[in-house]
Amino acid sequence: MPAVRSADPLVLAGAAHLDRPVRWVHTTELADIAPLLRGGDLVLTTGIALPDHDDGLTRFALSLADSGAAGLFVELGRRWSALPASLVGQCEARGLPLVALRREVRFAAVAQAVGERLVDAQLAELRAAEGVHDTFTELSISEAGPAEILAAAQRLSGATVVLETEQHRIVDYLAGPAGQPGTPDGGTFLDDWERRSRNVRTSGRTEWDASNGWLVTRVGRPERGWGRLVIGAPHAPSPGLVAVAERAAAALAMYRLHDRSRDSQVRRVHHELLIGLMSDPANAETHRRAQIAGLPPGRQYVGVALRPQRSAVLDDLVAACLRAAEVARAPTLASVFESEVRALVALPARADAVRAVDRWADEVTARVRAVVAAGSPVDELASVDRTLLEATQVLAVLPPGQDAHGVRRLDDVHLRGLLTLLADDARVSTFADRELARLREEPELRRTLRAVVEHPASKSAAAAALNVSRPVLYDRIARIERLLGLSLDDAEVRTSLHVALLADEVRTTRA
Repeated sequence: MPAVRSADPLVLAGAAHLDRPVRWVHTTELADIAPLLRGGDLVLTTGIALPDHDDGLTRFALSLADSGAAGLFVELGRRWSALPASLVGQCEARGLPLVALRREVRFAAVAQAVGERLVDAQLAELRAAEGVHDTFTELSISEAGPAEILAAAQRLSGATVVLETEQHRIVDYLAGPAGQPGTPDGGTFLDDWERRSRNVRTSGRTEWDASNGWLVTRVGRPERGWGRLVIGAPHAPSPGLVAVAERAAAALAMYRLHDRSRDSQVRRVHHELLIGLMSDPANAETHRRAQIAGLPPGRQYVGVALRPQRSAVLDDLVAACLRAAEVARAPTLASVFESEVRALVALPARADAVRAVDRWADEVTARVRAVVAAGSPVDELASVDRTLLEATQVLAVLPPGQDAHGVRRLDDVHLRGLLTLLADDARVSTFADRELARLREEPELRRTLRAVVEHPASKSAAAAALNVSRPVLYDRIARIERLLGLSLDDAEVRTSLHVALLADEVRTTRA
């Protein structure tokens, strides 16, 4: 600092500790000043009243070191032209920075300069804290999602940010800016995440794990812990970074409160309305209640059925549907029905229903991965039972391992869709039983038959699907033909057996 440089300073002891932070400056000539000091105080003196013997100077140096003083500045000329060796030696021994000021200086100017810098730093911290507070308060009020909250945390911290579940699985992350010193990149930062995260056990709300370089804070209360927020921190985090982590975690918890617990009354009303519309779609009172609940009249309506990839997230899927309704501006009723979620989406009368539902579904699956099936749009509430039933039937056709990408409709399910519609028809069941009766006790031959009818033009492909050799496949085909008394070379026979297999599979899935 200019005020110190003008005094021609010379470091005599404690040079290894010059990075010690200074909290304030004390100007004194008292030898027993130590009890009045706080840790981090810098002492300025001319030495006029200091002891004139080595024992007294030793006690003075020890008392300053024990008080946690940041350092000692002594102006030469009034008492000493060179500082006593005993004082220098004791300061060096205790790691207390000792600086000789070889020119006269106004201590008031030094104290003022240091004070101004400290106050400026504190104001900067306050402004930064205010910025962090304002940023996350605004995000909470606007019910921002995890992506927006993580983006704000990454921007304010300048580091990689990761959101994980209670099971230590990554939900989302944003890598820190490339090329910044000390900022881990997303690739190496995420390596072997689950194992490393399980080894980081926290007892408080926010803790720094030096081995990984992680600042870890809990999202939500411990008894309702949903997960943790991790920010890259290769060095001990500043109070500002801790504030960013904790405010971001609070915003994430608030989002879950908004998005997941939107009032049990709303959830109950949605469930009752959907049941009413499916069982008695022409009921005028149900229509009135639906309008009060936010489903406007004079729209086109599309039934949607959704199956999450994990059954434990059905409530999350309903919350995602309600959030998508706000983002896509498509009023929606949504509720859980056994292992799936059913929703009724209201769209503008002249909107492209396919594109609008696709956008709505994209918003949902961006939050919770799910298989989505949609019915055909209808123009009045009195007909919504048809579109809801169609959506559930299409979803029932889709196998559990179905890819979660895109919306499936009746046009996409072909023969399997027709068989699903006819699954309760006794004639279809009788047909399937009759065709497959002699293979009921032969699961290996049933699998072989399935491979053959699915690859009618290539025995090699059928053998590969079963992971057997072609001679083995030919032997099994011969056994099937003997049991059935039919030739699998006959196209009509293959078609008949294929339909029977699909009908049996649909029936088993529904059961």
